[in-house]
Amino acid sequence: MEYEAVIGLETHVQLKTKSKMWCGCANAFGAPPNTNVCPVCLGLPGVLPVANDEALRLTALTGLLLNCTVAHSAKFDRKNYFYPDMPKNYQITQYDRPSTMNGSVGFEFAGRMAHVRITRAHLEEDVGKNFHFERNSGVDFNRAGVPLMEIVSEPDITDADMAYDYLNALKSILIYGGVSDCDMEKGMVRCDVNVSVRPKGQKELGAKIEIKNMNSFSGVRRALEYEIPRQIEVLTKGGRLSQETRRWDDVGCITETMRTKEQAHDYRYFPEPDLMPFVPSAQWLEEVRGRVVELPLAKKQRFMTAYQLPASDAETFVNDATLGQYFEKIAAQSKNPKSVANWVINNLRAKLTEAQTTLSDLKFKPADILELIDLVESGRISTRIAQEVFSETFATGEPPGQIVQKKGLAQVSDSAVVEKFCDDAIAANPRSAEDFRAGKAAALNFLKGQVMKLSKGKANPNLVGEILERKLKQSPNT
Repeated sequence: MEYEAVIGLETHVQLKTKSKMWCGCANAFGAPPNTNVCPVCLGLPGVLPVANDEALRLTALTGLLLNCTVAHSAKFDRKNYFYPDMPKNYQITQYDRPSTMNGSVGFEFAGRMAHVRITRAHLEEDVGKNFHFERNSGVDFNRAGVPLMEIVSEPDITDADMAYDYLNALKSILIYGGVSDCDMEKGMVRCDVNVSVRPKGQKELGAKIEIKNMNSFSGVRRALEYEIPRQIEVLTKGGRLSQETRRWDDVGCITETMRTKEQAHDYRYFPEPDLMPFVPSAQWLEEVRGRVVELPLAKKQRFMTAYQLPASDAETFVNDATLGQYFEKIAAQSKNPKSVANWVINNLRAKLTEAQTTLSDLKFKPADILELIDLVESGRISTRIAQEVFSETFATGEPPGQIVQKKGLAQVSDSAVVEKFCDDAIAANPRSAEDFRAGKAAALNFLKGQVMKLSKGKANPNLVGEILERKLKQSPNT
């Protein structure tokens, strides 16, 4: 019997706000333990929460970016459970009336477009962080109360690679939209995995296994690569799977049982009595819509269509949005956007890395790249000389044309002069000339190199090739 996996993901994302969800404490990573706290986020008696407006806006914005419906009325609820890192012994979250629902994420997967439906993206608060030492444990409540958005997918994911690509697509959307920095090393994104297997063709879902608190996308992929075959093996051997929660051991590369879960946990949800339902106004929603940006996949497709770029170049500009904006500024004025992309990706980016600087610190103008491309395409300088000119333009800010004129770098296209260089190269390398005449095409490239050396890189390479080929095809005695 063949089995198939059914996977749904719950992705928790810290929002990019300056303060926490219900109080004015800083939403800042790396502060000394328990310094960004107050009576509200510590859950002391008698305190009242006040909703962070920017967090509400970012949640609605996420809904729009994920093609969700933004609710006309949403409410907050208390989710009761008792963990050391939960100072109030309940979490303020959204239960039956979330801020957004019913969306989808489109992304490229295995050479096709894939779509994963989004059940909801709702707003809640993060918890503190436990630390375990040799003889005792401690809790840092700096993270408690940080705005946390939970994005719940439908079980539309079929394997580990699809889960990985979905998560990366989702992360790119959130970063592009300015919703979150999604820095996984700082715990800004975590993921719970729900996975079951069933015989192919069966509509009924198998027993749901939840893998908790995954803190890397590669970890999610590895966990699924282990867990799916494990479940199939149990069923193949006649065993039975029960609903349970498991943890991923990243060192041992296995999942392990944390607790069995025959029925859903009763969190005793009830409406948060200290917060009114949130009813966004038309003006408020319009302001949020004004923050919607072009999504990464749409941008990639536009770059490929509008500028005739290959997928790899378009992805480079999508992954580095600032570099993409710089490219577009130049490409809009160019007849050859592909050449612009080549110089920006292969030369400018390398120089920025080498000099440890940024685009905002460049000494030259974007138009200088256009001038450099024109110098090459018009035949005034060779590609090799252009590399030298660009290096100097990058270092000094001097326009390429001035550098070429000042240093006498203009390409030699005078046929008589180039012919003399070719004669000298053939005379100095008779063996290579004979090799070419004997059918060894690679010998021509060697002779071209010798001509370029003699001309100090200034000879027009196209003209060099034409003259060499003509001369070598002639009889040696003519």
